[in-house]
Amino acid sequence: MSVLLIEDDVDLGKLLTQFLEMNDIEVVHARDGETALDLFERIEFDLAIIDVMLPDTNGFKIAKVFKQQKPDLPFLFLTAKNKKEDIISGLKLGAEDYITKPFEPEELVLRINIVLRRNLQNGNQTLDIGNSSLKHDELKLCTPQNEYKLTQKESELIAFIIKNKNRLIKRQIMLKTIWGENDYFLGRSMDVFISRLRKFFKDDPMIRIETFRGVGYIFRDN
Repeated sequence: MSVLLIEDDVDLGKLLTQFLEMNDIEVVHARDGETALDLFERIEFDLAIIDVMLPDTNGFKIAKVFKQQKPDLPFLFLTAKNKKEDIISGLKLGAEDYITKPFEPEELVLRINIVLRRNLQNGNQTLDIGNSSLKHDELKLCTPQNEYKLTQKESELIAFIIKNKNRLIKRQIMLKTIWGENDYFLGRSMDVFISRLRKFFKDDPMIRIETFRGVGYIFRDN
């Protein structure tokens, strides 16, 4: 999971970066709008956290650019602007959440995981990988030779890996995003799900699932 954090307060930015990374969330920190837009164009992020008050612009303008160029990228505001009209403005722009300062870092991690799970569950588009496609809203996976009816959890997991294909996905991140927590027994359950996915994709030569024992997986789309 990769997050773009846009926060001009140096100390708060460092604190949040350290806390999020302790929770297996990769963070790229930008202190102004110009840097944030440059990073946004060059790097694929799973989520953006945007402060409204920035030295060279405001977070609402940044969010508008994000929404226009990458409408599928979820974002939330993290700001001291707590007036009702500010909150309404932020949510109208399409923000998944609006968190006002002060706040607890644990709350931010919880909100991030809720946003990512909600986006997976509510996805209604067709997602492609290799020669296969996931019809997320129909809970259906179509491979070159077969069509599989999926459970909700299988569909969420496949949607997650398609959106993160060709990069290492850590086990902890998969567990926290799909199952809600990093737990030994849930980890064993996830291993069973991965075994099912290998069977689902066995007739698609374009897809390869690589295991990095104790670390995570890469889902190759060749």
